[in-house]
Amino acid sequence: MPVKSLNSAVLRWPSREEVEGALQAWMVRHPIPGLLALGYFGSYARGDYGVGSDLDLLVLVDASPFPPWQRALSLPLEELPVPAEALVYTLSEWQALPQRSPRFSEILRREVRWLFRHPALSPLDPP
Repeated sequence: MPVKSLNSAVLRWPSREEVEGALQAWMVRHPIPGLLALGYFGSYARGDYGVGSDLDLLVLVDASPFPPWQRALSLPLEELPVPAEALVYTLSEWQALPQRSPRFSEILRREVRWLFRHPALSPLDPP
């Protein structure tokens, strides 16, 4: 979590290494059913994060009975050291992403830092 010094008004926001370590530990504590890959993108992946930056997660699962907007609701993202949001794609949605959203797909291809890839998918080609 962001820490305020007792003698200062300066906030120290967690570094990418701290956030990545916390995310690795979080994945161990909270296994995601059908997880194929997990990574992050955005300011933490690019290295231009700062005070107030959030963590943008990308989660790839084999399948889900829920619509895309409901999938991240069961993830305890509040346990991460910075605010976080997650996009959860099924494998078929992930494979269709370059055709459905070429611009976003290109951003993900450039930015995602993968922390986990299921061995069956390795190497996981970006969209």
